[in-house]
Amino acid sequence: MAKDDKKDGWKEFFWNPRTREFCGRTASSWGLILLFYLAFYIFLAGLFTLTMYAMLQTLDDHKPTYQDRLSTPGMMIRPKGEQLEIDYTIDFTETWERYVGALNNFLSPYNDSVQAQKNYECKPDQYFIQEDSGSLKNFPKRSCQFNRSILEDCSGITDRYYGYNDGKPCIFIKLNRVIHLLPSADKNPPFVTCAAKKYKVGKDEWADDSHKIGQLMYFPPNGTFNLMYYPYYGKKSQVNYSQPLVAIKFLNITMNEDVNVECKINANNIAVGSERDKFAGRISFKLRINSRF
Repeated sequence: MAKDDKKDGWKEFFWNPRTREFCGRTASSWGLILLFYLAFYIFLAGLFTLTMYAMLQTLDDHKPTYQDRLSTPGMMIRPKGEQLEIDYTIDFTETWERYVGALNNFLSPYNDSVQAQKNYECKPDQYFIQEDSGSLKNFPKRSCQFNRSILEDCSGITDRYYGYNDGKPCIFIKLNRVIHLLPSADKNPPFVTCAAKKYKVGKDEWADDSHKIGQLMYFPPNGTFNLMYYPYYGKKSQVNYSQPLVAIKFLNITMNEDVNVECKINANNIAVGSERDKFAGRISFKLRINSRF
């Protein structure tokens, strides 16, 4: 009997034929509550749309409203390898062909013919400032040519294997883009230096691979980033911007051993290894060239 009463109670809750209520509410009550939620969510959607619209009005497509306080650009190498390790065997072409292929793809936008079509011959050794004239926006801004031919022995033009086939590989360094960065406070261009990286071998003992790294050559000469490639105005403002590169050629690195290398940028307007990011303005990688398995 109790079970039947309980069952009837549930039935009456879902639909009460006497009061014509569904789940405890009449049709008019359900209509009012649905109308309330409909109006409520329309209001929320309108408020969200209005807020987004107001925020987007403060943004400029060509100039960031805010920038990170860390103005030191990061560095990256090409080819990257796995976990910034470049490891290959000279006598087995399949171990270094992937690096050569990656460099061919990476440098193709820097072909002299491509640069001549898209970019301008700028006056070297000075900033290429392109300011707006009042309300008249100077868009799109021009970009300076960076021709791969200036990389000489590492251009892939005279040596299509970039030195990988004879144990004298080229590694390319580029700086990450930072809008409006002026890397030098004077006319001295920023330049890259590479050396053996120190690593810990004991509790208070450090070592490096300076006896293994051998002689280095830099392209362009002295590993400089010419000032004419700065400042950078952003992807939408400089659609054809070509990041300058520095190539490092390892001439007589020790074979069959790991060599830890660290490259860093040197410029009086760029701090290296800040408290916020000890890797800012520098990059470390491992290079191993095997003459045999």
